[in-house]
Amino acid sequence: MGLVLLSLLGACATTGGESASDYGSLMSQAESAVSAGRVDAALADFADAAKADPTRKEPWVRSAQLQFDKSNYARAIVAAEEVLQRDPDDLVADGILTVSGFRIANHSLQRLQGRGALASETARREAETLAGTLKATMGDDILAPEEPQKAAAARRPRPARRASAPAAQSPSRPAASSASSESGGQSGADPFKNIGGN
Repeated sequence: MGLVLLSLLGACATTGGESASDYGSLMSQAESAVSAGRVDAALADFADAAKADPTRKEPWVRSAQLQFDKSNYARAIVAAEEVLQRDPDDLVADGILTVSGFRIANHSLQRLQGRGALASETARREAETLAGTLKATMGDDILAPEEPQKAAAARRPRPARRASAPAAQSPSRPAASSASSESGGQSGADPFKNIGGN
């Protein structure tokens, strides 16, 4: 009976050693594929390495980075979530998760806006929640309208074109009040316009 137990323990130790050896060689093979520009092969090798040692976060970190670089944001999010299950404090995974989420949301908002679907009450509530979260996280100026200097510079050509119109306007009306009445419509501007699709 003792011999059977010893042989089983030896088999487990051998399997564990082979698994660690497989993990290391798969990670090396994956990094070589990345260096050679064979991203799909690298992703397959990282997936195999993750299976060889399910406790390690590194294959998932590299997969998340590669998927993000390929603009596969949904897959990058999945890989980043795998990293965070193994290490909740991993900043690379958090960054990939956050930026990928923003890019997916931005793309979806643009698509919905083009189809006129943002008028729904549900979409408005979600947009307000997102805007509140962005302000709380990054400060009030993240959703602020354009700087006054930029807005004024954008409006400068307009008075020059109107100067050639007949002088029916009252000369006592200052140009500043005209410009301020034009900018009044910008208070309801899209708060997401400052979130680029970088």
